Amino acid sequence: MKPKSFFLLPAIGILFLASGCRRQEPPAALETPADRTVELTVWGAQEDEALLQEIFSSFQSHYAGEAVFHITYAPQSESSCKDILLGDLEGGADVFAFADDQVAALAAAGALDPIENPDEIRTANLPVAVSAASVDGTLYAYPLTADNGYFLYYNKAYFSQNDVQSLNRMVKVAEEAEKLVAMDWSSAWYVYAFFGNTGLQVGLNDDGLTNYCTWNSADGPIRGVDVAQAMMDISKSSGFASLTDGEFLAGVQDGSVIAGVSGVWNAVAVEEAWGANMGAAKLPAFTCAGQEVQMASFSGCKLIGANAYSRHPRWAALLAEWITSQDNQALRFELRGQGPSNINAASSPQVQGSPAIAALLAQSEFSQLQRVGGKFWDPVSEFAGNMALGNPSGASLQAQLDHMVEGVTAR
Repeated sequence: MKPKSFFLLPAIGILFLASGCRRQEPPAALETPADRTVELTVWGAQEDEALLQEIFSSFQSHYAGEAVFHITYAPQSESSCKDILLGDLEGGADVFAFADDQVAALAAAGALDPIENPDEIRTANLPVAVSAASVDGTLYAYPLTADNGYFLYYNKAYFSQNDVQSLNRMVKVAEEAEKLVAMDWSSAWYVYAFFGNTGLQVGLNDDGLTNYCTWNSADGPIRGVDVAQAMMDISKSSGFASLTDGEFLAGVQDGSVIAGVSGVWNAVAVEEAWGANMGAAKLPAFTCAGQEVQMASFSGCKLIGANAYSRHPRWAALLAEWITSQDNQALRFELRGQGPSNINAASSPQVQGSPAIAALLAQSEFSQLQRVGGKFWDPVSEFAGNMALGNPSGASLQAQLDHMVEGVTAR
């Protein structure tokens, strides 16, 4: 997608938007005289473009007369931000959104400097979000959301509250209705749901880079092959489909999908499609080795970083802080349904009354902060893709699990 520029010119007589965004001290006059253009590039989720442009406009109004801003928005996935940015730090975005599991690598590479006003940011945000934005107790990024997890959306016209306790039951209901329950098995982030509460383990080694993984274990009450078989039992139903997040939403909108696993970023669109029939709940259990196993989830936060290599580092920091302010986190919830990390914004009646946020909180009991190394993603996605297709090669499930774990734990 072609980057889109948002030109912001100072206006005489524009009043401060003082309702909730504190006026920050501007960078030193020598750095940004009023007759100098400040060019900033911002990377954010494609779905956030309209929201970010509104935020850019309020930022310019707030600092009217102190600089001429040329802010360029470019869509960039938060999940792959680190890899793109570290490929060219000097040519990368000045301000960027990213998932919290990338903060340590970005700080180690010098892409992020410690936040200059850490006590203020810590006081304003939830402790879990502050921790997610820190490395060894030093704050390196601005918390944006505390909702980077997933749960179940379902259409109440098809499912009862009892139905949504079991994924296998839901798939059967969808099959009978000639509809679909969706989940993205091409993403290892979601696939963790099947392994996380089985006693099988995955995580970072002490080096902070490589992984340990026992998902191929042939011992214990639940073995790796039990999970693999359970996944195939689900995927063989015509009531289930492995769909990407975008495909899930498209299915919700065209009526073919009546339930699915996703996050709060889709709350507004799902509610628009299903109206009063929109339901949200913790993830269901699934049948595995004769047991009902509660599905797990990865959790985390979204953060905003200011590139230490920016030509205008202090303006970049001010824009990052502006994007994550209380008022703009409240606006993000209003327009995008995303759960704030800001304590005051998160405690508002509107946020507390959100079905999606309530579902995320219910799922939090069964979630784990995402901390895995880069070798985790592709092997798990490859394995799960085969399960979604019903193991067309007929290869041994144990052999496929062993291959997956070999890739995940590679050094």
